[in-house]
Amino acid sequence: MTAVRTEPALDPGFSADTRADETFGDAVRGYLRRVRGGDMGSLPAVLGLIVLFIVFGLANDRFLSALNLANLITQAGAICVLAMGLVFVLLVGDIDLSAGVAGGVAACTMGLAVVNMNWPWWSALLAGIACGAVIGLAIGLLRAKLGIPSFVVTLAFFLGLQGVTLKLIGEGGSVRVDDPVIRGLTISNLPVTAGWAVAAVVVIGYAALEFGQHRRKKTLQLSHSPVGVVAARVAAVAAVVLGVTYVLSVNRSVSAATEIRGIPYVLPLILVLLIAMTVVLKRTSYGRHIYAVGGNAEAARRAGISVNRIRVSVFVVCSSLAALSGIIAASYAGKVSASSGGGNTLLYAVGAAVIGGTSLFGGKGRAVDAVIGGVVVATIANGLGLLNQSSYINFLVTGAVLLLAASVDAISRRRRSTTGLG
Repeated sequence: MTAVRTEPALDPGFSADTRADETFGDAVRGYLRRVRGGDMGSLPAVLGLIVLFIVFGLANDRFLSALNLANLITQAGAICVLAMGLVFVLLVGDIDLSAGVAGGVAACTMGLAVVNMNWPWWSALLAGIACGAVIGLAIGLLRAKLGIPSFVVTLAFFLGLQGVTLKLIGEGGSVRVDDPVIRGLTISNLPVTAGWAVAAVVVIGYAALEFGQHRRKKTLQLSHSPVGVVAARVAAVAAVVLGVTYVLSVNRSVSAATEIRGIPYVLPLILVLLIAMTVVLKRTSYGRHIYAVGGNAEAARRAGISVNRIRVSVFVVCSSLAALSGIIAASYAGKVSASSGGGNTLLYAVGAAVIGGTSLFGGKGRAVDAVIGGVVVATIANGLGLLNQSSYINFLVTGAVLLLAASVDAISRRRRSTTGLG
């Protein structure tokens, strides 16, 4: 009888710690060995993002301006949130082709609640997210209880939900999003002082968490990273957070009569979601169960994990975040139309998750992968737009980057299997 693998492949974040007696150099050499063995995580996406910033920055002086970087963050917002939701589904080895149009239906629900029913913004927002959750629940039940492949179920919802949007607002119609709070998600900014306060809280909180965890593991004589590695991670995060805050705190208005400063509200929203999703995936038993199901569903079932319940829940999470993504997109566009969430919305989000390092084979990925990949996708569109390139160039480049990311994922998976790391 063939033995069943009882240790599912988990996300690299669960195995990143080194032995207690290792030095910083040992940790670096160990990381390089893991990279050579195929465990690259989001490293290719980060390196690609650096290359894109260098290339576009040299090609156009406006790319690295504070005004354009703020626009880039706003443009990436909806993609990042949708990609974070798709990470949950991809982790269990499924796919959700309806996530984009589900966000469109949710945004339509929110818009109609505000415009036609005069609901306050917060109740309309909750109604939109609840609409997404119901859609995800229906998809998850069909996938888990009837065993219909997720590709087929979500393809059916992709087609059907577009009909729902057409029914709600009519072909060629639209619903204006003019509520100041919802509209302000993408067009308004935090006060500069508040932005620096948020940045300080993020840096101090992350440092306290990392060093506190290091101290606890060392006290308990558990495997832990060298303090130099912890300090390097904290320094990297601090440099990014404080650097972005500084750039966005500079006046970026093109008119001397007006002043535009501060972090767009959508950025703290993405940060809160990123922290919450990271905690769920890395610090809870629910997150570990998701990785277990994606690594080996049969082994997870034999270990007592309710695989069906996990499958249903990830679709609910995905569609709920898709709803929020649709609302962010509607805030940016100022309206909801019959085409909201359609077109290339889903393809960009799936591309963002995969480009960031989430595996299409399940069991490997993190919430931060979606954010990194979302910024890569938005950077390509933004940079090529500044260079006045034709739309087909954008599609070709994004498609090539996605194909490259998928190839790296497949090759890395093969190398991990060969070296015994995955």
